[in-house]
Amino acid sequence: MNDLTNSYNVTAEELRQFIERFEQLDSEKKDLAEQQKELMAEAKGRGYDAKILRKVIALRKRSANDIAEEEAVLELYKTALGMA
Repeated sequence: MNDLTNSYNVTAEELRQFIERFEQLDSEKKDLAEQQKELMAEAKGRGYDAKILRKVIALRKRSANDIAEEEAVLELYKTALGMA
C-alpha cells in the first residue's frame, strides 16, 4: 500500500507541474497578446491600417503558391459575378 501511495504522490506532483506550467504559458500568452495589441495601436497611431497589417502578417505565413492559387480562384469568382 505504501508503494501505491508513493506512486500517487509522484504522479500528483508531476500532474501539478504540468498544470502549473500550462498556467504559466497561458499567462505568457496573455502578456504577448497585450504586447501585440499595443504594437498595433502604435502602428495605427503612426498612420498604418491595422487590419491591412494583420492581413500582410497572415500572408507572410503562407507559401507563395498557396497565395497565388487563392488569388486565382478569387479572380475567377469575381469575374463570374461581374465584379472584375
